[in-house]
Amino acid sequence: MDAFSYLSVLLSIILGLALTQVLQGYRDLLLSRARVRLYPPPLIWSALLLLMVIQNWWASFGLADHPEWTFAMFATIIVHTILIYMMAALVLPDVAAADEPIDLRAHYYHEAGPFFGLALGVIGVSLFKEYMVEGALPDPANLAFHLVFAACALTVMVSRRPLLHEIFAPLMALIFGAYIALLFAEL
Repeated sequence: MDAFSYLSVLLSIILGLALTQVLQGYRDLLLSRARVRLYPPPLIWSALLLLMVIQNWWASFGLADHPEWTFAMFATIIVHTILIYMMAALVLPDVAAADEPIDLRAHYYHEAGPFFGLALGVIGVSLFKEYMVEGALPDPANLAFHLVFAACALTVMVSRRPLLHEIFAPLMALIFGAYIALLFAEL
């Protein structure tokens, strides 16, 4: 087994747990649907997180040909993956068995600061990861996406204006979809 195949097992486990977090959240919301007060931003961000996890896993294949690995490089990749998992853990509420209402809007604004703080961490570590693995920042198009995403995350992290959150969630989904289509359509 080559080094990357060995190292990628742990990455795959963490990404699988992130998928599980979001999918379990959907299951809980479906089973409790009579008590759920829907709000689009967390649902959009949860779908976007599924896409982020899949894109991260897809992009990790590019690391298979990397000739040498250091612990620092691998640790950076693991931290990036863990931050994505933590975003997945926060995006939807834990649903208690009680008959209390589940207010997605209240949960979203309660977790917005930590969620978007983690998003900023994902961007920062992603850039550092690129530097650690490739010895340089990403190409201009990839770097531009990172900066746009960071600016949007910072904006909604500090703002509690609902209209801003309601616009940025679908906007980021469109931008991330374009990012994948332009930069990651093929292995």
